[in-house]
Amino acid sequence: MSGKLASHRTECTTRPAERLRAHGPQDLCDKQSERDHRELRIDKVGVRGLRFPIEVRDKAHARQHTVATIGMFVDLPKEFKGTHMSRFLEVLNAHGNVVHVENIPDILYAMQKKFHAATSHLEMEFPYFMTKHAPVSKLPSLMDYTARFDAAACGPEIDFVLTVKANVTTLCPCSKAISSRGAHNQRGTVTVAVRFRKSVWIEDLIEIIESSASCDLYALLKRQDEKYVTERAYDNPVFVEDLVRNVALRLNAHPDITWFRVEAENHESIHNHNAYACLERTCKRP
Repeated sequence: MSGKLASHRTECTTRPAERLRAHGPQDLCDKQSERDHRELRIDKVGVRGLRFPIEVRDKAHARQHTVATIGMFVDLPKEFKGTHMSRFLEVLNAHGNVVHVENIPDILYAMQKKFHAATSHLEMEFPYFMTKHAPVSKLPSLMDYTARFDAAACGPEIDFVLTVKANVTTLCPCSKAISSRGAHNQRGTVTVAVRFRKSVWIEDLIEIIESSASCDLYALLKRQDEKYVTERAYDNPVFVEDLVRNVALRLNAHPDITWFRVEAENHESIHNHNAYACLERTCKRP
């Protein structure tokens, strides 16, 4: 009885492999290429949540290596049931073990060619690090920020949006005006997205954000530094409305930025809600 059982188990485990060898991968059913009769084109279909090493330009050190969370998408014509997800990974890995920012157009065009698609999209979000010195003690420490690339190709035309997110300190002007002792302050998050005609440094956008707030943040502060940032914030109160306007004025003055969107959200310290403001503009350039 045990001999028959062992023989049956061997037959069951080898039969699928034998079938694959007999027919080959090209004979397997391709469900994605079957016709779909719902007559609905899909704008973006693909993969999201990939983590992959990338190399970006660094103003202080020329290059910075980090890890991005990546999304890759193409359009799907109405006649096809689905897309072949593995091909996105093939395109990504064909460009090596590290994605360079300069390769983004090549990746977009490669997706168009691989999928016979009219449009392709690539999103990359990653931590970006800068060395920052405390304002008084001058002690150095690493600060992390969030940066994002959103790129799309429609035919030969490429649209590229750079987004940078930085945390800041905001002190309430109203609280300062009505209180005899102090004023409430909180951590705010500013998100800036830009289109440009010449490359814009991530560091320059961070500087614009931080200098527009009540005070910027630091990873490392000694007592003399804490005194400085507390007093600086008190001397520079801003609402979220002030914050987005301050950033917008500087972005609009940048000669290479053609469009921007600024969002500010304060994580209120005395309210059970956040304060939010958004400002979006297309810049008029000569």
